[in-house]
Amino acid sequence: MPVTKSVEKNVRQNAKRRAVNKARKTRLKTELAKFSAAPKKDKKKMYPSIQAAIDKTAREGVIHRNKASRLKARLAKEIA
Repeated sequence: MPVTKSVEKNVRQNAKRRAVNKARKTRLKTELAKFSAAPKKDKKKMYPSIQAAIDKTAREGVIHRNKASRLKARLAKEIA
């Protein structure tokens, strides 16, 4: 149990941030699953939006920028 007021506040902040990050990561995973399940002709149309979603998630700090780059490269391979 937290002892000081500042630690109590940090616990509350961390819980909020954890919830937000989890939602963002879940949203990205859902988008990736939709992309993988789509037929190849639809993947070409979906690629710019999924790329933007990956970049946004990396910019928000939920995933590392190298992971974002790796994901985009693998998805680009799928449409090639």
